[in-house]
Amino acid sequence: MRYLLFILSCVLFISSCGQPAGDHHPQSDGAGLKRYDLRGKVISVDRAAKKAEVDHEEIPGFMPRMTMSFPVKEDWVWDDLKPGVEIHATLVVDNTADEPYWLEKVAIVAAPNPDDPAPPPAVPDVTGKDVPPISFTNQDGKKIKLTDFKGKALAITFIYRECPLPDACIKMSRQFSDVAMKLAEDAELKDKVRLLSISFDPERDSPAKLREYGIGYLGNPDEPDFTIWQLAVGGEKETREVADFFNLKYSVNEQNKAEINHNLVTAVIGPTGKVYKMMPGNRWAADDLLQTLKLSLPEVN
Repeated sequence: MRYLLFILSCVLFISSCGQPAGDHHPQSDGAGLKRYDLRGKVISVDRAAKKAEVDHEEIPGFMPRMTMSFPVKEDWVWDDLKPGVEIHATLVVDNTADEPYWLEKVAIVAAPNPDDPAPPPAVPDVTGKDVPPISFTNQDGKKIKLTDFKGKALAITFIYRECPLPDACIKMSRQFSDVAMKLAEDAELKDKVRLLSISFDPERDSPAKLREYGIGYLGNPDEPDFTIWQLAVGGEKETREVADFFNLKYSVNEQNKAEINHNLVTAVIGPTGKVYKMMPGNRWAADDLLQTLKLSLPEVN
């Protein structure tokens, strides 16, 4: 938790320095809370969870253009908040809250465009399929393949190191580090389960930088232990190949490689090397992942 707050504090500090004047200039109430103008198009809504997925414009100095899910606390908005509408809202960031960001003052500024293409078909189910033998380089510079983990239960997630969003890559890494620490204390499971975070930013995420990133979550910088949780990166070809297999969607802006739009995908692989379960999004807890890993072991079933 301290690491999350540190990252978010750094983002807020950077965004407050050298920010050009304009509509996106953040407002502060002096209590660690920031507000930013946000404009974008609604991609999907989850009324039960009170969240909307929005393809939003760049927020200069704080966040690149990307598609992500935002909590929306105002009940009245859900009758009108539909996929395809364009919105203008206030993004509130509070690094002291349990829910560190949300949208408020949502205004619909344009109806859905009837000429917009139909939503893409549902992604294919890879459950039960063998993971491909794709090669990566881990945080210690060692070559590894996804098939190297046969015989153990494996959880894979996808991140990029400079992601500023507390509910995206930061949350995935926090969940993985929590699971790694729980496994390290479990004499029965610690040799049967492995975790792997794969970067989809090979341009900037070198093995050495991923090592530093992992230490930030695991602690113990003098003697870090990556036995259970490894971080890895491949070339562009390998990254696209693994993304296509697991239905990870990411897009790099060629004019500004810092901007990466992406979804969230986590997969559990059984000891046979076949996909046991896909866990898209971020609405799972560390204990949920740990339980799924246990269930993927043959002696549990």
